[in-house]
Amino acid sequence: MAVTNRDQSPFFHQCKVMKGRALMNSPTNKDCDDDSEDNGWLRFVKSATLEKDYVFEGHVTFLCAILVIHDSPEHQKTGGSPIPSDIGSDLGRLLDQEDGTDLSFIVDGEIFRVHRAVIAARSPVFRAELFGSMAEATMSSITLQDITPATFKAMLRFMYTDKLPGEDELVDYSVEMFQDILAAADRYALDGLKLMCAQKLWDYVTVDTVAAILASAETYNCPKLKKECFNFFAVENNFKKAVFTDGFAMLVQKFPSLTAELRERIVSCEII
Repeated sequence: MAVTNRDQSPFFHQCKVMKGRALMNSPTNKDCDDDSEDNGWLRFVKSATLEKDYVFEGHVTFLCAILVIHDSPEHQKTGGSPIPSDIGSDLGRLLDQEDGTDLSFIVDGEIFRVHRAVIAARSPVFRAELFGSMAEATMSSITLQDITPATFKAMLRFMYTDKLPGEDELVDYSVEMFQDILAAADRYALDGLKLMCAQKLWDYVTVDTVAAILASAETYNCPKLKKECFNFFAVENNFKKAVFTDGFAMLVQKFPSLTAELRERIVSCEII
């Protein structure tokens, strides 16, 4: 800490500084009484000296600097640098090599060997099935219905790595594919995967796809994606083109309440 006469500072005429520092009461602090419960600097300037040498026009200026010290053992060991995590790639290799698998899923005749503990840890739905009172808890092989092998493969990759399969895995991503993955994510309570699919679907929004994507957002409770679709419809040119698509006809037929909500939004935006 420094106390400076404003009239004598470098920005005025000359400088007169009383230097000091803030101290913490700790065993390593040589300048502080270990028996004292007070923290701080004990060598204060006398009031007479302060008024004589540092007060200018009734004011005294304090220049302070704060030093933040990271004293956690982890920070000291790493020098403050974040430690990279390899758990996603490690678990991904575990999935690919099938080491230690103790459970199989059969999807449309295709077998997926997995680790029961990993699957249960990632999905509360699977956890209830695999470690609860359901019959699946004692089974080594489970057959799944209403899901395709490609969708289940993508879901598994996310459960092990927090990522979707890459292009090198020859996954044919499309609006329909992401809609299927979104449905599976909702079914098995994979909230992170739902958010990821919602973001991917937004990238596919056009006048031809917006109605179908809005239907998925409504069905699987993706409020942000729903809002973005509404905003897309609210653009006059988009709306006038989208209403003539098959997707919009399906939206009107299957989601009358959603269509009514959309109509209110369009009217409020004065789009005819």
